[in-house]
Amino acid sequence: MAKIAGIELSKHNSRQSCWLAIHGEVWDVSTFVDEHPGGAALILKVAGQDATSQYDMFHSRELVAETLDPEARKGTVDASTIPKAEARPESKDQRKKAPPLSTMISLNDFEGVAERTMSPAAWAYVSSGADDEISVRYNARIYQKVFLRGRVLRKVGTVDCSTEILGCRSAMPIYTSPVGLAKLVHPLGECAIAAANGKEGIIQVVNTVSSMPIEAIMDARVSEDQVIFWQLYADKDLTTKSKALVERVEKAGVKAIWLTVDSPVVGNRERDERLKSVADVEEKIEEVVEKPQGMGIAKANTGFINADIQWDVIQWLRRTTNLPIVVKGIQSVEDAVAAYESRVDGIVLSNHGGRSQDTSQPPLLTLLEINHYAPHIIGKDMQIFVDGGIRRGTDIIKALALGATAVGIGRPVLYSMSGDFGEYGVRRMLQILRNELQTNMSFIGASTVRDIHMGMLNTRKLERMMTGSVRL
Repeated sequence: MAKIAGIELSKHNSRQSCWLAIHGEVWDVSTFVDEHPGGAALILKVAGQDATSQYDMFHSRELVAETLDPEARKGTVDASTIPKAEARPESKDQRKKAPPLSTMISLNDFEGVAERTMSPAAWAYVSSGADDEISVRYNARIYQKVFLRGRVLRKVGTVDCSTEILGCRSAMPIYTSPVGLAKLVHPLGECAIAAANGKEGIIQVVNTVSSMPIEAIMDARVSEDQVIFWQLYADKDLTTKSKALVERVEKAGVKAIWLTVDSPVVGNRERDERLKSVADVEEKIEEVVEKPQGMGIAKANTGFINADIQWDVIQWLRRTTNLPIVVKGIQSVEDAVAAYESRVDGIVLSNHGGRSQDTSQPPLLTLLEINHYAPHIIGKDMQIFVDGGIRRGTDIIKALALGATAVGIGRPVLYSMSGDFGEYGVRRMLQILRNELQTNMSFIGASTVRDIHMGMLNTRKLERMMTGSVRL
């Protein structure tokens, strides 16, 4: 393999001849520039340079070799010989030091630290929602419309939070949702989440667009018995790429496939779009309107999603794997019933954290409507999960009382990793939820999660928001 001089690499810094150095290897990406899902500017920004740090923020080390033709590999380079591009001075208050981990006493505390310590691009990607972010806010606020009706003089000296999710034991009715690109927040990315979950006894659902390969995540577990599920975005090349991915993760040892269906396209995440980090790339104004292309982090990493799949994708997935199948992104009673009739093993009531379609209704409201219009699907052969807006132990209780098996924790996972907290931040966050859950189970008179029922809730205020146009 040829040895490339750093000065030679730096000459290939245009669209016509675009080379990058990644982990000491030089790649010719000239033919890939215009195919990049996030647009050419993101690549041209680091053309002729060592792009390792920018690449590692989003991708696993192996992805470049899997994506590019072997002939695109030009040789190796000593990174120290590459002429350095002029660095922009970092704002003094851009990255502030995190407070002591011991001072984090609620999930909201972690969000405050994340906003202060994450890079602007990471914060915009993690926290942003679609359009005016109404659904982001209402996902959490909706829990305030439900009140608890505690029962007293119950034996609650010992409270057991454990449950089973798809037949797998979990120390709490909580799983960490399939958050993507965790390396944006911490260098260990999803591996830090795996280590934390294993030590706290809960299940991790891993995202298709994870920044770490599934094999590395499995290696980061605390034991071989630790359960990992896989979230699948169906690829446009369903029968080849998606099939190969399912086979790969099944071989790695995941225990279920969670198919995401609520984002056939990427939502209009304006805050993410505003931080394109391409201000130093010369703009051709005619291309802005003649070749419009979203450049936010989300769009740059999800351009492969298949927007044409229909309900028969469940049968395709059944033929592809024997693992349990969960459909993630149900937003209506009608689709919940359709999933039940498709004999899936579980559904996730979710509006993608308010990141896809703004003003989509909160998952807890959908769960209440299922109770009202289709109670026959609750507690039967299909488990129901709620994902979005969970910030307190009382929120978990309300979802369980309405028939959920467990709830997903998404943004708080990434928030808790910020400020260099990593694995320890995730563990602290989960411990806070565990304490809140145990305390409030005692208050309502439930010594196990099986004791939680709808009679412990007053849902009158939320009922006023239910739709009256369900057709089953």
